[in-house]
Amino acid sequence: LTEAARLGVTLLGRGLDGYPPALDALEDAPAVLWVLGDLPDLPVVPRAIGIVGTRAASPHAVSLTRTVAADLARAGVVVVSGLARGVDTAAHGAAVEAGGVSVGVLGSAVNVIYPRENERLAERLTLISEYPLGTGPAQHHFPTRNRLIAALSAGTLVVEGERKSGSLITATHALECGRTVFAVPGRAGDPRAAGPHALIRDGAVLTESAADILTEFGWGSVPQQPALNLPPEQAQVLAAINAPATLDDLQARARLPLTDVQTALVMLQLAGLVEEVGGRWSRR
Repeated sequence: LTEAARLGVTLLGRGLDGYPPALDALEDAPAVLWVLGDLPDLPVVPRAIGIVGTRAASPHAVSLTRTVAADLARAGVVVVSGLARGVDTAAHGAAVEAGGVSVGVLGSAVNVIYPRENERLAERLTLISEYPLGTGPAQHHFPTRNRLIAALSAGTLVVEGERKSGSLITATHALECGRTVFAVPGRAGDPRAAGPHALIRDGAVLTESAADILTEFGWGSVPQQPALNLPPEQAQVLAAINAPATLDDLQARARLPLTDVQTALVMLQLAGLVEEVGGRWSRR
């Protein structure tokens, strides 16, 4: 208790004030939660979404994750993830960069950040763990912590993951908690798409953007970005990037000649408004 007070860590006991009601969805909810940072309101059905996926995420998955997480954050949705490499890191980073709130559920103590390269990112998150101070990461901790990600969220989005992966474990926990499962379709034959495809076949909500999630829960829409004084062609192309898209996709959406779209993309990229990863364009 003395060390927790020194570090600014709060202990929350199940059934006592401050303990997240959302965790009541779990039969084995932690008796005690260790919290570092300001815990957002997480009622029985929280306005929060868990975003999970493989640590070895493809560039497209990272780009799409960042876009979805940022849009959810701007819509006032808490982004919950596990601070792992890949999809988790992209989700947390984009959410806080967009001015939103993100909760990291750890497979170690809140004062033992894993992986180490995420220490600075962790400073911008609210961290939660059921493990006492000083507890290091262990392989069996991560499947256990996944149930907390699922319970703390109204729904869980799986971006990439193999059939037998932590992402699919989280999705299973979400279903057991009565939560909604969302999945991003991937490229046929890619092992990282096998998990989301299996979930979609089993009834998960096919998801390509934050709008799919917001619509499912009736949470409104993504707020419009502040108006930019852009030439008409650039504004038209930027408006067409409502989700990661190829050059052909953007030409069809913007209804402009290919050369105009290419020129607009170059100017938008120089302005820091868009980025191209793996042949797909997305907003920054």
